[in-house]
Amino acid sequence: MFRNLGVIVVLFFLLSACQTNETIPKPKAQISLNYPQPNYQLLTPPCPFSFEISNLVEAKIDKKCWVTLNYPLLNASIDITFKQVNNNLIQLLQDAEKLTYSHTIKADGISNQPFINNDKKIFATIYQVTGNAASQLQFHATDSISHFLTGALYFNCEPNYDSILPAVKYIETDLRHLIETINWK
Repeated sequence: MFRNLGVIVVLFFLLSACQTNETIPKPKAQISLNYPQPNYQLLTPPCPFSFEISNLVEAKIDKKCWVTLNYPLLNASIDITFKQVNNNLIQLLQDAEKLTYSHTIKADGISNQPFINNDKKIFATIYQVTGNAASQLQFHATDSISHFLTGALYFNCEPNYDSILPAVKYIETDLRHLIETINWK
């Protein structure tokens, strides 16, 4: 009988030794965001310009030729304004830069990248705003004679740069394509 009791005690200790309550840390992981591949289509509003936009965008155009490109999947929009150049190009450029640099209060940094296409008369600058500013991408484009476009990206949420950065990079590709495909009328 003691012999059976000894076997039971040994089995009990063996089985209880296998069950540990140690906490094991979770492995490090990174969020994987997969955005759909855009197909571009020509937007030809009744305005003195046209450009290509992603098929994932909903475009709204008002009578002043101001365009809103809504990204419903990303809860974001690019607001584009059009102005006619009437010997006021320097003032328009200064106003566009003033709007961009007004974000320095919340921004960690602002960098710009020029874009020039002499054949199509597209002279543009894209501004990348890092940090928790209201707008992370802004641009202006002109033919330097009669057309001037400005635009800014906005998310419909409180800005948290780390969280929205993948979406910003995704939309930046669309914005570059838009600028490259501008045609002035």
